Amino acid sequence: MCNGGWKTIGVLFVLLRSKCSSGKVRVGLVVLLIIGVIVLISFSSQCWHCFNNDSSVYPFMCGKIFIPKKVVDPIMENVTLEPELEEALANASDAELCDIAAILGMHTLMSNQQYYEALASSNIVNKQGLNSVIQCTQYKPVPDEQPNSTDVEETLQRMQRNDPDLLEVNLNNIKNIPVKTLKAYADALIENTVVERFSIVGTRSNDPVAFALAEMLKVNTTLKSLNVESNFITGTGILALIASLQSNRTLQELKIDNQSQPLGNKVEMEIANMLEKNTTLLKFGYHFTQQGPRLRGSNAMMNNNDLARVVRSDHHSDGSFTLTLSVPELERAFGKKFKPKLTKPKTKK
Repeated sequence: MCNGGWKTIGVLFVLLRSKCSSGKVRVGLVVLLIIGVIVLISFSSQCWHCFNNDSSVYPFMCGKIFIPKKVVDPIMENVTLEPELEEALANASDAELCDIAAILGMHTLMSNQQYYEALASSNIVNKQGLNSVIQCTQYKPVPDEQPNSTDVEETLQRMQRNDPDLLEVNLNNIKNIPVKTLKAYADALIENTVVERFSIVGTRSNDPVAFALAEMLKVNTTLKSLNVESNFITGTGILALIASLQSNRTLQELKIDNQSQPLGNKVEMEIANMLEKNTTLLKFGYHFTQQGPRLRGSNAMMNNNDLARVVRSDHHSDGSFTLTLSVPELERAFGKKFKPKLTKPKTKK
């Protein structure tokens, strides 16, 4: 308001100095200037007093923060429940809330998750389902994972030194690792005798890295788990990894799923053939797209787990022990079927 008043005074002053105005007009302009200056000075002093003291004294001049009024539903304001009903609703179970909602037709009292939890408890009366809009389930936000803090160069040096404390190497989701460095990791694992788990998930590894890992698996006798999921390895690199298992007897877990491009039916059939020839791999992480290779791979892993299920018993003082094998394991070991010996029940004379 004060800024606009001073602008008006400036306009009147310019008109007063102009040559086109007559004597009477100039007298009127002078009077208006004097009155306007007096009014603006009084308003300015009031605004300064308002700024230094309390803004509620002159709210029409200085203004105040808008605070919206709380809108209260008059119907809900007049609704009061007895203390027993409020306590009963506060302590009601999901099944009881579902029954109340079904009776009153107020399905927004519960969420879909509450209804199915009550339905699973078998204590609910209304099992016909909900035919109206219900509350949505509020899910808890899942925080993002922390970035991988592994030092690539330092870990490689520790692996090359054969550090006895380095049992697991995790390079997951580190995007800027050069292919040369990943191949150096594979070369270091050839002579390393400590590392048991090696994971390079989401590192943009390709076929040259897979070929280097395949050469490593032919020699390494310590590694038990290898994870190369979510990379850019093609069917040729995957087949090289699986073929190297014929010379490896220590690897127990191999994960190759979620590559950038599908492997194809022919590659999956080759994978199934190689898995059937292996007897030491216990876990194979890959989702076959065809039912035939999927069944063959599942049976191969099942057979390998049966072979590894050995019970150690009767430990002797000289260090020897007895191994107890199941019938399927003995049949695979000897290559023939064993018929159970049936005993005839004794009959009373």
